[in-house]
Amino acid sequence: MPNMLEVNDLRYSYGKIRALKGITLTIAEGEIVALIGANGAGKTTTLRCISGLLGNFESGNVVFMGKTLNGMKPHEVTKRGVTQVLEGRHIFPHLTIKENLMMGAYLRADSDEIKNDLDGVYRRFPRLHEREKQMGGTLSGGEQQMLAIARALMAKPKLILMDEPSLGLAPMIVREVFLIIRDINREGMPILLVEQNSKAALSIADRGYVLENGEIVMCEKSEDLLNNEKVQKSYLGG
Repeated sequence: MPNMLEVNDLRYSYGKIRALKGITLTIAEGEIVALIGANGAGKTTTLRCISGLLGNFESGNVVFMGKTLNGMKPHEVTKRGVTQVLEGRHIFPHLTIKENLMMGAYLRADSDEIKNDLDGVYRRFPRLHEREKQMGGTLSGGEQQMLAIARALMAKPKLILMDEPSLGLAPMIVREVFLIIRDINREGMPILLVEQNSKAALSIADRGYVLENGEIVMCEKSEDLLNNEKVQKSYLGG
């Protein structure tokens, strides 16, 4: 499968702290790729460099579908087809569910398609449809996470970046969120998944990268990482 996303030798610092020390990774069409590692390993920084939220990295290239994203602002990256679901969800608490969803489509001009996509999102997330006039801030954590994912889908992305989708959720809701992620992927959507719950992430991913102190120390099929003794001890509670 051809690569949709290629990140080559990405380096980024916060002042004197070197957060990324030459990250190289790829995502092919239709893949879920998990990025795992301890807090502070550089996972979120990697996503933010790809999505344009951290623009001025020191060196390296981010190439999506053959075109560089270097130096692009977040809305320009979104327009190219890369959408990020942020850690902590970041929905608009004082807007209704429907208004939140329409904010996901703010760069689009295809009004008929937007309506079709809204109907599709409501079919996937019936709870959001039932409560479309409810304020986003009144939803539970799990419902807000579903709203954040649904809002990303309204941008009609070609690739979704997900940052800690299980953060702060009850185990039952975590399972539901991961089933949704897997279903979205099975319909053809490639996903780059950053997740502290390494076992859950690797259980739905095709491949995984292990980050330590801003460097990729391992890249293997998810099944091999799940069975790797070092990964089990360090990240899977084995």
